[in-house]
Amino acid sequence: MKRQRRHVLFLCTGNSARSILAEAYLNARGRGQIIAHSAGSQPAGRINPFALELLRKRRIPTEGLRSKSWDEFARPDAPRIDFVITVCDDAAGEGCPIWPGRPASAHWGVDDPASVQGTDAEKRAAFERAFSLLSTRIHLLLALPFDEFDRPGLKRQLAAIGRTGRENLSG
Repeated sequence: MKRQRRHVLFLCTGNSARSILAEAYLNARGRGQIIAHSAGSQPAGRINPFALELLRKRRIPTEGLRSKSWDEFARPDAPRIDFVITVCDDAAGEGCPIWPGRPASAHWGVDDPASVQGTDAEKRAAFERAFSLLSTRIHLLLALPFDEFDRPGLKRQLAAIGRTGRENLSG
């Protein structure tokens, strides 16, 4: 029996760093069974160059990545989203559009690497920290036995993943 393909939408305010990293990494690791998208409430219109540099360094495809509005995913012709995951605290607190299909949602807060002031090395380190946390959480997402959970159970699992790794991070 073929498993159902699922779609995940990663949200952030600017859709230029964290949500882009999550989209690219999950698409590289999802083996076509989980398709990732990303968007922002106030898209920056461009991807942060440190995000692109990190993805290319790790040989993660960047073709097709772009900073876009979350309104694209609230349209009737948008992909049916199964999970909406906010990766920044600002987007988590904003009033989101009504998503078709009532996807399960969770918050996976990640410090904004694009807000780091300092040298390029310090900025790259911040992007590495964000990527490490996101990739850990994405591996946990990929390991979930989706069909074993009802909607509330799946929502709890997604929320638990969002708490993973925070205790081990240091600036």
